[in-house]
Amino acid sequence: MHEEIKRPLSSSNQQVDPGIRFRYVAISMINTTPKLILASQSPRRLELLKQITDQFEVVPSSVEEKLDYGLRPEENARMLARAKAESVAKNYPDCWVIGADTLVTLHQEILGKPVDVPDAERMLRRLSGKEHRVVSGICVVSPGKTLDTVVMSKVRFKSLTDEEISGYIQTGEPMDKAGAYAIQGQGSFMIREFSGSHSNIVGLPIEELKIILEKTGYGPIPEV
Repeated sequence: MHEEIKRPLSSSNQQVDPGIRFRYVAISMINTTPKLILASQSPRRLELLKQITDQFEVVPSSVEEKLDYGLRPEENARMLARAKAESVAKNYPDCWVIGADTLVTLHQEILGKPVDVPDAERMLRRLSGKEHRVVSGICVVSPGKTLDTVVMSKVRFKSLTDEEISGYIQTGEPMDKAGAYAIQGQGSFMIREFSGSHSNIVGLPIEELKIILEKTGYGPIPEV
């Protein structure tokens, strides 16, 4: 895009009426900010990314979230995050693409998104009164390099009654959440304590993401 700026010509021996004679100078307005893409349609990740920049696009990955139960939860999260980022990046080779995957684990058992109401009830009963881990893999694919990492937080539930579990499931909130709960939503009443990154528990560890973006050459991150 070009913006035309009018500047009057001057002469050493003649007064020039700027309303009559102008020189037009074209100045190229180049946006030097690299293009950033979030390879996820998660509303939670979108809102978290907005905490550091609003200059990004959403291009959901079509990668199936299929777990390899022969791998540790951390390895699964890293693998899925990288697969999501790479699947989108192949169509956007000049962009920085963010992929992420979050898992809830209890004693190395991975608790994914519940398939139905009984499954959500089972998960919440398993988590009741216990400490579990929330593991997120994040990956950034850039034109020059690909970096990924894994972030872990701990969450402890209070002991839940059958009525609390049933009432929470009736809100509908658990049905598209790993571990069948959302710490940032109505499920917050179940949390006794947590340690580590709160944004990681929600679904996108922001501080660690900023580090990876800087290491891949993205920046400076625009202010919102």
